[in-house]
Amino acid sequence: MNPKKAGVMALFYPDASQVTRLLLILRKAYQGVHSNQIGFPGGKVEDVDSDLMETALRETHEEVGVPPSAVEVIKELSEVYIPPSNFMVRPFMGIYHEPRPFVIEESEVERLVEVYLHDFLDDSNHIEEVLSTSYAKNIHVPAYKLNGYTVWGATAMMLSEIKELLQKAL
Repeated sequence: MNPKKAGVMALFYPDASQVTRLLLILRKAYQGVHSNQIGFPGGKVEDVDSDLMETALRETHEEVGVPPSAVEVIKELSEVYIPPSNFMVRPFMGIYHEPRPFVIEESEVERLVEVYLHDFLDDSNHIEEVLSTSYAKNIHVPAYKLNGYTVWGATAMMLSEIKELLQKAL
């Protein structure tokens, strides 16, 4: 086993009209199990990182241009193990209070997926899909339909925890 470690950031921010959004990214197509999937900004631990929160902040800066000092980390979430890539991922929730335009790292990020908080919280966007992957065929998975994308797997699991926390707080 000996999984690799990673940190990701569920980043909430106000848009120009002061409506809260959640930032997801569409990963580039590449030769790997997470090719062309929706996820959070984040990635693998590097030697320069003192902990997983620092990893999530560093990777968010690298992938979408958000300075670590501009993010208020508000919650550490449950670790999620991702069997196909053998990663143990620690998600964090953060608020980007005064966002500047995002700057994507074009070698890693295909596009930004900026989801309205009210769409994320809308139960009609929580769905079940039948998917085929590199390791399983025609499996029923819980997912979210957000901005026209199907968000499933580890990201959907993390989103479910976030949704539950937000619904308890609201």
